[in-house]
Amino acid sequence: MNHSRIASAVLILAATTALTACGDPDAATTAGSTPPASTSAAATLAPASPTAAPASSAAMGAASDKQLCTSMKQASDELKAELVKIATAGEPTPADFKKILTELGKRVTALASAGGESKVAAALRPFGAEAAKAAAAADPASAADNPAYLKAGRDVTALCEAAGVDLVL
Repeated sequence: MNHSRIASAVLILAATTALTACGDPDAATTAGSTPPASTSAAATLAPASPTAAPASSAAMGAASDKQLCTSMKQASDELKAELVKIATAGEPTPADFKKILTELGKRVTALASAGGESKVAAALRPFGAEAAKAAAAADPASAADNPAYLKAGRDVTALCEAAGVDLVL
């Protein structure tokens, strides 16, 4: 039983790591400076709010694929850190997995809404739905270990790569 829990934690960690790789390593360089240390989780979801989106995206009504991927990377980094923290404290419980997957589903859904009709936003929708579905299960870790969840994560990663965002798997 313990082995399956560890395997499930590794699987969820791998899925979020794949999405973590969906980021722009040159974002700080192109911005001209490093982001301030006080960046919070709320800032991660800033693109989900139409008023907080960059001016060019606001004019178009949606965040770009690259912006979505960068925001997804930030959200994934935070959730991955939380999962690692939980796993190092002991064996993760179904409630721990539910918490991580629920938050993942919320963040992915918010990002998908910010992306309008972009390809990445379209791929984020099923991934968010799969995360929410797994979170609602009695055993969220086992529920996340399914082909639809994994495929949805791979689809997002592939689209981020196609958008010119480097992936490090």
